[in-house]
Amino acid sequence: MTTQKKLVIGTRGSPLALAQAYETRDRLLAAHPDRLNKDDLEIRTIKTTGDQIQDRALSEAGGKGLFVKEIEEAMMQGEIDIAVHSMKDMETTLPDGLVINCILPREDTRDAFISRDGKGLADLPPGAMVGTSSLRRQSQILNRRPDLQVCIFRGNVQTRLRKLDEGVADATLLAMAGLKRLDREDVITHPLSHEDMLPAVAQGAIGIQHREDDTRIGELLAAIDHEDSRIRITCERAMLAELDGSCRTPIAGHAVLVGEDEIELWASLLSPDGTQRFDTRGTALRKDAVALGTRLGRELRDMAGDDFPSFQI
Repeated sequence: MTTQKKLVIGTRGSPLALAQAYETRDRLLAAHPDRLNKDDLEIRTIKTTGDQIQDRALSEAGGKGLFVKEIEEAMMQGEIDIAVHSMKDMETTLPDGLVINCILPREDTRDAFISRDGKGLADLPPGAMVGTSSLRRQSQILNRRPDLQVCIFRGNVQTRLRKLDEGVADATLLAMAGLKRLDREDVITHPLSHEDMLPAVAQGAIGIQHREDDTRIGELLAAIDHEDSRIRITCERAMLAELDGSCRTPIAGHAVLVGEDEIELWASLLSPDGTQRFDTRGTALRKDAVALGTRLGRELRDMAGDDFPSFQI
């Protein structure tokens, strides 16, 4: 038996965004075999402002919210029922009436290092150019290798790989999660450990957004929510929110579950040029994940002290 109303899934149109939307569709179909079939689900692509800006960093254009603004507007107008997002693209505050309480199982959280000649990060010669649009990645690269150069690398995965092939840069970094979802692990020179490159908050996580008052959709999504992943993301985003985090500030964080009852968070704040870095770690009960994130965010702010405003560009 199918539902009476077609469920419309909104997404960006990049190959990675579409892969995530199809994963969401397939999980919904598997979770509700008696209620949904493929004809009940429509995937609709929406072009966002962020997709159209290719010549400068997001921090200069208005922030990572540019990747979701048009999608959220379509949802509030009733044109779509759910939206599939890369959680690292999401602002810490959502529009009134929209919620994200469904997180799919989290993928590999590491960054992948990709170079034209197969050299690793430690082996690049001084002055080599690393292309990335991420301020977090730029600052960590410069913190580890101040002898390297960085340049802006915008575009989807395919565009960035093409730019690398064209010699725009000697190396780049991409999320392991995206490369795995696109079946492009063949391009990876080597994965970077968290010690070498702490990931973005919520990296590797897919979040499903819907209207808070839509109980039908909320019930369908509850069946595919991965609680362990959601707890980790909630902890990391609480840290980010405490720092007023955006793409204008180099912030990194990674939460892991420890045993049956605890969660551990490692968080970092860097200056844009990589010359300063502050790190903190903490552990709490899973039920206190938000409090842990908030506490570590405050610790990082206190470490930066009066210099904190200078960590934003």
